[in-house]
Amino acid sequence: MGILTQVMVATAKITIFHADMPQDTLYIISNQGDTTYKVLTTEKLVIDSRKKPEPIDPTWPTVFVALLFVVVFSFRGATRYINSETARRKEKKLSEDMYRQYDLLLMSGNPYYRKLPAELKRRFLQRTYAFMLSKDFHYVELLKEDRIPFLISAVAVQITFGLDNYLLNYFKDIYVMRTNYHFGLSNIPYEGHVNSQGIYLSWNNFEQAFNDYADGNNVGLHEMAHALTYVNFTAKHGVDNYFSKRFKEFSKTGRRIFNEMQAGATNMLGTYAATNYHEFWAVCIENFFERSQLLKNELPELYLELTTLLKQDPLSDNLLIVKEK
Repeated sequence: MGILTQVMVATAKITIFHADMPQDTLYIISNQGDTTYKVLTTEKLVIDSRKKPEPIDPTWPTVFVALLFVVVFSFRGATRYINSETARRKEKKLSEDMYRQYDLLLMSGNPYYRKLPAELKRRFLQRTYAFMLSKDFHYVELLKEDRIPFLISAVAVQITFGLDNYLLNYFKDIYVMRTNYHFGLSNIPYEGHVNSQGIYLSWNNFEQAFNDYADGNNVGLHEMAHALTYVNFTAKHGVDNYFSKRFKEFSKTGRRIFNEMQAGATNMLGTYAATNYHEFWAVCIENFFERSQLLKNELPELYLELTTLLKQDPLSDNLLIVKEK
C-alpha cells in the first residue's frame, strides 16, 4: 500500500461531516476526511485611551485602494478564465471517430447506455466527454487506461442525465484506486468515498458492479450520488436549481421510509440504507437504476419521487421525462 498510503495520509483529517442535505441532521464520521470545523475564540479588543495614537501615514489609504483594485481584478480575471475554460471543455465536440470509439465502449460496458434511444446516445456521449475533460483523474497503484476515465464519467452523467448542471463542477479531482483501500487512520477497507478533496473509487469494485448490474450494489452510482448532493447542499458550487429545490419534496417520502427503516422496518433497500440519510439516498440511486422494476413494485412512491427528482424513468422507452420547474 506504499503509494496509496502516502496519498491517503496526506489528506487525512479528523473530521465532522455537516450534512446540509435538506431535512437532515448532523453526522460525525471519524477519519473520513470531509469538512474540518475549527473552533475559533474571540477576545474583546481593549483600547487604551491613555496611549497616544500613532500618526496616520497619509500614503497608506492610496496604497490600500490600489492593492484592493489589484486583488479584485485579479480575482475577476481568474474567475473569467476558469469559467471560460469550463465552457470551452463543455463545448468541445466529439469527432465521428471518437463517437464510434466511445459508443462501442459504452455498448459493451454500460447497460444503461445500451437501453438509450438512438437519439439520446449522442447527447449522452457528448455529456460524458465534457465531464471527463472537466476532471483530473489520478491513478493509485493502477495503470492508466483510456477507457477508465470515460466509463467513470458515464456513471456521473447517468445520474444527472435529466438535469441541466451535470458536471459536478465543485469536484476537479477523481482518484482511482486499484482495489479496496484504507483512508487516513481508519482500519475499515473502503470501496469508495467522497470528500472535499475529490471523488475516490476502487476500480476492481467499479468493474464488478457493471458485470453484475442487477444486485443494487454499484460503487460508481453510489459515490456519484454522494457527489451530487455534496455539490448541491454542502459545497453549493455547480448547483442544479431544479434538483436542489425538488429534493425537499423527495425527502417527504424518503425521510418517512428511512425513519421506518431505522425503527426496524425492512424492505428491498437493505439494512445499510438505514445507516444514515446520506447512505439511504445513495442506496436509493443504486436500486433506482439497477433494480428499477423491483423498486417500483415494492416502494412505488419512492420510485415516483426519484423519477421526478432526476427527470428520468429507467423503465420508460423515452427515458427522459419533462417536469415543470
